[in-house]
Amino acid sequence: MSDFTSSFWSVYVAGISIISIALCVFILWFTHNIHATTVEDGTTGHYWDGNLCEMNNPLPRWWVWMFIGTIIFGIGYLIIYPGLGSYQGALSEKWTQYSQYDKEVAQGNAEVAPLYAKFAAMKVEDVARDPQAQAIGERLFMNNCAQCHGSDARGSKSFPSLADNDWLHGGEPDTIKETITKGRMGNMPPMAAAVGSADDVKNVAHYVLSLSNSQHDAARAAQGKEKFAVCAGCHGPDGKGMTAVGAPNLTDNIWLHGSGEAAIVAMVNNGKQNQMPAQEERLTKDQIHVLASYIWSLSNKAK
Repeated sequence: MSDFTSSFWSVYVAGISIISIALCVFILWFTHNIHATTVEDGTTGHYWDGNLCEMNNPLPRWWVWMFIGTIIFGIGYLIIYPGLGSYQGALSEKWTQYSQYDKEVAQGNAEVAPLYAKFAAMKVEDVARDPQAQAIGERLFMNNCAQCHGSDARGSKSFPSLADNDWLHGGEPDTIKETITKGRMGNMPPMAAAVGSADDVKNVAHYVLSLSNSQHDAARAAQGKEKFAVCAGCHGPDGKGMTAVGAPNLTDNIWLHGSGEAAIVAMVNNGKQNQMPAQEERLTKDQIHVLASYIWSLSNKAK
């Protein structure tokens, strides 16, 4: 309840909880003290359709005590643990859901630490040959990476494929580990002003398409070659990209943000920013080592 800026919601939730428990106690007391009139045959004397009657059967004692027990349990739980609005519970200094989570994660990490220690002592290339390590790496990938890169690691628009050996920042084992650990920030600034007119931007787009032998206008491509010089600072004079700055290769017909004249013109005009979040707070160093070996293996046949 600490997410609310007003104390009203804290009081509201606490009030609903307390009133609900009090109402349950009242109903149980009321039904216990109100007795229906019983005739000699054990019914209430009410008849419908001539032969349907209402029996006067009290609640079983075990059910009553179970009902009382749940009320006592509910009261005890709300005293010990958070549940009454902003009240944190009697164990707030000894227990929180976050501390319990951290404790369970630490316990789980301790249990698998010997296994990860074995792989940590091996090179990424060697870990990629180990079936057990690859099974662990695949599960790590599914839990932490597949949401963006896909379960087959082939990515989608704006999320790069990890299985085609086309690396924005480099595909060496240590580079992959660095990417996972620290994350990456991709930034292409809008370049329309530097390229020139809208027609110049189209010419550059066709020149870029020509680099990968994609469908293009040869005349426009020829005119755009000179203007491509403003792009060469990152993508290189040959358009093969530069992993040092995360600039993609423009010659391999692999398009991260879409292909064709319209997509390239939009990129030149508007630029693009992409971010891969760092995983060092989610994964241990040894887990990243195993995960990196799995990702490396997707585009490299372990020999």
